[in-house]
Amino acid sequence: MKPGPIAVYGAYGHTGRFIVDELLRRGWTPILSGRDATKLAAQVARHRHLEGRVAGIDDPASLDRAVHGAVAVINAAGPFLETGEPVLEAALRAGAHYFDTSAEQCAAWSVYERFDERAREAGTVAMPSVAFYGALAELLVMAAMDDWREADGIDIAVGLDSWHPTQGTRVTGERNHWPRWIVRDGSLQVVPSPPLTRAWRFPPPLGEQEVTMLPLSEIVAIARHVRCPRVHSYMNSAPLRDLRDPATPTPQAVDERGRSAQTFIVDVHVQRGAVTRRATVQGRDIYAVSAPLIVEAMERVVTGSVSARGARSAGQLFDARAFLASLAPEPFVLEVGA
Repeated sequence: MKPGPIAVYGAYGHTGRFIVDELLRRGWTPILSGRDATKLAAQVARHRHLEGRVAGIDDPASLDRAVHGAVAVINAAGPFLETGEPVLEAALRAGAHYFDTSAEQCAAWSVYERFDERAREAGTVAMPSVAFYGALAELLVMAAMDDWREADGIDIAVGLDSWHPTQGTRVTGERNHWPRWIVRDGSLQVVPSPPLTRAWRFPPPLGEQEVTMLPLSEIVAIARHVRCPRVHSYMNSAPLRDLRDPATPTPQAVDERGRSAQTFIVDVHVQRGAVTRRATVQGRDIYAVSAPLIVEAMERVVTGSVSARGARSAGQLFDARAFLASLAPEPFVLEVGA
């Protein structure tokens, strides 16, 4: 028997719907919540046995009602620079664990830096960026490092065959004006301008591609607990062209689970001395894959398989290889080697 319901804020959004379906598949009871009463009502109509609770980020009382009785809160409503702190505050008041799908570096940094002590005092975990961008790359880094306690350099490359962004992705990009960070000389530093480009040899079918430096929230998580003087993240050119083109449509479902045809590769190289270790995943639909990642993390925390409290990242809290292996071969194929 599950210990209690899970409040999903932004439950009617593109990623939020995948998360609700994943919770139901695993036997959890989601509480559907969000700012838009009309969209929320439409989702409740599709899940008549579930409760919907409208809540605005500028209305703490409504957020308290939205998370009341929940053992955990999953925030899938961006931009997280706007929603993260109000929803996390409500989770803390309710004594509920908090998880979100943010790719925004500053939003993740805020959770770690501002809420660690308060989450410890509340006896809860606050975990940002448990999604394709953020936790997946960080877990791959930890899987590649294995028994290494430090590294000389870490390079992360994301390869997408295309990127049809959601409306939420576009709005976040328009409102997020914070500079991006990489790790250089052992500390967070602003990405050089213009961003660096280089060649990267992905596994088939992508092969060799030009990639551009594009660090996201994985950098902030890795910098907190991995001893390494240099951590860089890149993305290949095709999805960046799609993202910049306002005519690129939103994702279109092509299977019964609502996934698009988009494919991805995340390829991580960790170097120490003359040895390079590599960890790679290949899969489908960057939005859909975020659902099993965040629900698996929530499930492990709520059911007590991990006991740490405070603001924590997925790579800090979980055994990376075991966590990733528990999800393969669906939703992705995992390879780790030297």
